[in-house]
Amino acid sequence: MLPNEIKITPQLVAEHGLKPDEYQRFLHLIGREPSITELGIVSAMWNEHCSYKSSKIHLRTLPTKAPWVIQGPGENAGVIDIGDGLAIVFKMESHNHPSFIEPYQGATTGVGGILRDVFTMGARPIAALNALRFGDPAHPKTRHLVSGVVAGVGGYGNSFGVPTVGGLVGFHTRYDGNILVNAMAVGLAKADEIFYAKATGVGKAIVYLGSKTGRDGIHGATMASAAFGEGGEERRPTVQVGDPFAEKLLLEACLEIMAAGHVDAIQDMGAAGLTCSAVEMGAKGDLGVELDLDKVPCREEGMSAYEMMLSESQERMLMVIKPGHEEPAEAIFRKWGLDFAVVGHTTDTLRFVVKHQGEVMADLPIKELGDEAPEYDRPWIETPRQQRIAPETVNAPLSNAVALVKLIGSPDLCSKRWVYEQYDTLILGNSVVTPGGDAGIVRIEDGPKGLAMTTDVTPRYCEADPFEGGKQAVAEAWRNLTAVGATPLAITDNLNFGNPERPEVMGQFVGCIKGIGEACKALDFPVVSGNVSLYNETNGVSILPTPTIGGVGVLADVTRHATIGFKAEGEAIVLIGETQGWLGQSSYLATICGREEGAPPPVDLSIERKNGDFVRGLIVNGRVSACHDLSDGGLALALAEMAMAGKIGATVTALPAGPAHAALFGEDQARYLVTLPAAAAEALVAEAKAAGVAAAIIGTTGGTALNLPGEAPISLATLNNAHEAWFPAYMSGKSA
Repeated sequence: MLPNEIKITPQLVAEHGLKPDEYQRFLHLIGREPSITELGIVSAMWNEHCSYKSSKIHLRTLPTKAPWVIQGPGENAGVIDIGDGLAIVFKMESHNHPSFIEPYQGATTGVGGILRDVFTMGARPIAALNALRFGDPAHPKTRHLVSGVVAGVGGYGNSFGVPTVGGLVGFHTRYDGNILVNAMAVGLAKADEIFYAKATGVGKAIVYLGSKTGRDGIHGATMASAAFGEGGEERRPTVQVGDPFAEKLLLEACLEIMAAGHVDAIQDMGAAGLTCSAVEMGAKGDLGVELDLDKVPCREEGMSAYEMMLSESQERMLMVIKPGHEEPAEAIFRKWGLDFAVVGHTTDTLRFVVKHQGEVMADLPIKELGDEAPEYDRPWIETPRQQRIAPETVNAPLSNAVALVKLIGSPDLCSKRWVYEQYDTLILGNSVVTPGGDAGIVRIEDGPKGLAMTTDVTPRYCEADPFEGGKQAVAEAWRNLTAVGATPLAITDNLNFGNPERPEVMGQFVGCIKGIGEACKALDFPVVSGNVSLYNETNGVSILPTPTIGGVGVLADVTRHATIGFKAEGEAIVLIGETQGWLGQSSYLATICGREEGAPPPVDLSIERKNGDFVRGLIVNGRVSACHDLSDGGLALALAEMAMAGKIGATVTALPAGPAHAALFGEDQARYLVTLPAAAAEALVAEAKAAGVAAAIIGTTGGTALNLPGEAPISLATLNNAHEAWFPAYMSGKSA
């Protein structure tokens, strides 16, 4: 009988996030009443955040393989081969609940955690991105949350020393009580020197590395698997506290110890801390693990076994060391001023045994904890389809010129300069394209190879039609990489949804997964890593379904890339792709007409591929001077952004057929704008037609204004003022 100083009651079980049937399953598994430490361990391993119990049945349907995929889902991060003996390691994860409770620390530890996932695999982080969703700007908490989260993202990434090269920021009242903070990290490694979490061999030392263990973050994983109710701020003690300078030391020490050949397996202490890392290392290697908590470096007095096993203190790693390598490995960590402690060993028992002060505090079957957590095929109902809104039925309440200025100054579509200027976008010296374009680009080492990265999703689309919305999120990431000249290679995802026990929410999840899977297959764009964040709701109000897609692509020659700004006067502007004027779920309909309704634009993946491959060929061959994909806000927004970025105006001489406001603001997919010398434009259009790609010359660059058909000229100064004004005014309290 294990020490059981606390009586296990149904209330205590419920407080640990276990359903009665799950607790009964656990009792049957171990054949006795658990100790409080064992209850804490199983609650951490079987919660949604760690076990994916509501989602893994659907995640298995996603395409995860390609000739260039070295490691797909199931490890700390995904790995793809980019040639020349190099690999890219990347992943995206959420820190939503902690960031709502304590925005600065929640965001910093989100960034720190995803950086550890990448360098745990043996990669040096070379770039970071994020995707942030906040509530209605008029909500009393929103400004505080924006300020804290942005400061936290910058505070950690800047101090650690990694450039933030891309991201997105959006607002909607459905995030009032549950913001989203999705952090992505990208690292570079040698393709034949990737490190994994799977432990091998019996009797090997298990070593604790990094910072000391404290009481911060206890029950963090459990909290991330629960919906918010009243008094969410009371959960503040579960939010971890980060130290980016300690993490920088941990990075250097880990890469050095790996290069020295001392490491058998390594695992980040992320969600559920010591529990999850130790169990996963043993379970993946079909080994048992025995831990002696008396050896764990602690920064607080009198910590119990329960507290040590569930602490989510940051900047910590667990490593299995090769036999006989303990002394030189320790010397490396001591040199970097970090803790190094042998806290256990691998066994052949398939048991997870935890000892503290001479007593066994936990003795559990390790495979059932790591690999055989509950798995649910939860009931789901398909989201009812909305009707297509015919463009001619949407009356324009404003002139197109006034509507454009209003749209480009709206919270979702305005410049996010206030945000990204708080991030270091240039550190390491390899940033080629920084935030503000279609995708960030970094040079790989000394070049010529480069890497493009983006994060994308349109939650309105996903709520109206999860299948099409999931497809569109992947297609837009693919387009954004293509628009800078990169060949898209793989994605990571961050699937943010409400309560999966509600069939309509589970239906959103299932629909989005089906859409993501179909798009990834059609575009040869496999999923190699990701994260599922469920129970994102407060008092029964769910967030918009938000499956954020992080895309990565490669450029053979980083100097042959495209940016969005017009480059010269007198160039032809060519629209690639067909325009039907699709206004359903568009930014125009929501912001100008005050309506969020209708079916979102359909995504024809064969056309996406055909148009994208054609555009990429133009960029790689140096035939176009600028390129921008069309998404939120449609053609008019893309024209305005290209004009502002290049500080050159444009005159539109021809619009696609249909009502002018639909042609300008419709959000039809698979479209790009490119510019090139006027003398070469007709030949390009003919070449596109021969390739089965729709293309039309719609105007010319030049002047200091954007001239739309039938509208008064809009000066670049007016566009810039509207675009740049909202965020600084809002954050200074001068606007709602």
